Amino acid sequence: MFEPLMKDLRRKMEAALDVHRKELAGVRTGKASISLLDGIQVEYYGTLTPLNQVAALSTPEPNVIAVKPYDVSMIVEIEKAIQKSDLGLNPANDGKIVRIPIPPLTDERRQQLAKHVRKVTEHGHNEVRQIRRVGNEELRKLEKSKQISQDDEKRGLDTVQKLHDEYIKKLDEVSSAKEQEILHT
Repeated sequence: MFEPLMKDLRRKMEAALDVHRKELAGVRTGKASISLLDGIQVEYYGTLTPLNQVAALSTPEPNVIAVKPYDVSMIVEIEKAIQKSDLGLNPANDGKIVRIPIPPLTDERRQQLAKHVRKVTEHGHNEVRQIRRVGNEELRKLEKSKQISQDDEKRGLDTVQKLHDEYIKKLDEVSSAKEQEILHT
């Protein structure tokens, strides 16, 4: 009876985990990764457009990101957008390509980034808890309206809790890996 509910909860928790992964991919680790630029929007003929839609991104060296605009006239806008981002990067262009050197992280900055990762993780935990709460409320409604028995409600609550625990563990694993990458790169 509550199988569709469990599928929906799993889908929502998986979506929360994906958002968490994407958010952490944008956290700088001291080595070049084009995912650092995922959140950057460029003014493209009056419209804010994701950077990866107006330029080809690559990492020709371990500590450099290269941005090659499809339209060379966009090079100044791309440079401005990167400078305005909170990544603390200083791009340079040669008229055709914007090169972004990725400076090594200081110990202090590594600690700040690790703290940020923990904050992002707590937000992910809250999302998963909220999904669990909604699932539990739904099960209680089904039992109250006599659509499921008390035993089914209890089994459903246990299943929701197991699902919650599974996704909290996945969030923690992703965060722990990112933290290790930041602290030991």
